Amino acid sequence: MAEARPRCGEVVGWGMSVPERVLSNDDLAAMVDTSDQWIRSRTGISTRRVAGAGETTATLATQAARNALEVADADPRDVDLILVATSTPDHPMPSTACLVQNALGAIHAGAVDLNAGCSGFVYGLVMGHQAIASGEHDLVLVIGADTMSRVVDWGDRSTCVLFGDGAGAVLLRPSHGDGGVLGTILGADGAGAELLRIPAGGSALPASGETVAKRQHFLGMDGRQVYRFATRVLPESIRQVAAKSGLALDEIDWVIPHQANMRIIETAAKRCKMPTERFYLNLERFGNTSAASVPIALCEALEQGCIQDGDNVLLVGFGAGLTWAAAALRWAPEAEEHRGAWLHRWLRNLLYSWARARTRLRHLYNTTFVRLIRWTQRSE
Repeated sequence: MAEARPRCGEVVGWGMSVPERVLSNDDLAAMVDTSDQWIRSRTGISTRRVAGAGETTATLATQAARNALEVADADPRDVDLILVATSTPDHPMPSTACLVQNALGAIHAGAVDLNAGCSGFVYGLVMGHQAIASGEHDLVLVIGADTMSRVVDWGDRSTCVLFGDGAGAVLLRPSHGDGGVLGTILGADGAGAELLRIPAGGSALPASGETVAKRQHFLGMDGRQVYRFATRVLPESIRQVAAKSGLALDEIDWVIPHQANMRIIETAAKRCKMPTERFYLNLERFGNTSAASVPIALCEALEQGCIQDGDNVLLVGFGAGLTWAAAALRWAPEAEEHRGAWLHRWLRNLLYSWARARTRLRHLYNTTFVRLIRWTQRSE
């Protein structure tokens, strides 16, 4: 009798969301001392998306999640865990994941943020897979979302040219076939914490007039050292997770890397002796969207028909912490027959409307209650 395959997570839904506003290199050249040619030659980036009024990490994450639920034709009430990877939460507390959980009407889901920098989404994917493999969860929503435009110094050309905003999401369920997660790795080196960080705003350096004046609430990066770290850890991660998954490098059909810098990706491809054409790239249009970059690239690769059933797909990220993470998947989600999809869509939209109304009513109730208490105290 053949040995039963261990329980693992597989992707059954995916979605992305990016702001409408496009910021080109020429736009940046009007803001700081740079040029389109300078940016392209050093990063490979041409444009990036920037959040506008009313757009936050939570709103982008929510829309990406709704798109993933739409692809899977899944009921938000069936989701039992939501993981949001972000370095730019809407608030220090509550978690952005709780804001997303509420907006989706995912009333049975636990929700938590995780911060692993640009590796965050792959960290979340690994943890979501492990939650399913343990048997404790059956439907896990993993989201990578960041609004880096809110934390970059727009006067610093070494960082502001790199980043953009966006969100990507996947829905995981237990695999019923040959598809799903084959192997994973997680890594960190806290000795490099100083290389990529936002100094102020936490318990070590609380916000003050001095921290604001010193611009310590913006992202700071030692670009040269981060580049050395990335060009080392990216190919190492690819080789390690492939070996752990029982795959030769020439059996990997697609690598979906963190979209940080074209030179880093080209170096990794060369060191792994893999053609660059097997690395999916979209950083030219979106720049570095931090935790959102891998899921956005995955969504685009799927929408463009690059990834086919049976393909071996490797997701890999690296970033602040310093951290790195990789996961190898066999892309073979079983096709499910969705009867009454239009009805399911209508019910989801009704649930989203109910969630918005519930939030407003609770806010109105809380505000009215506080006013009543204050009025009573004044009357006494």
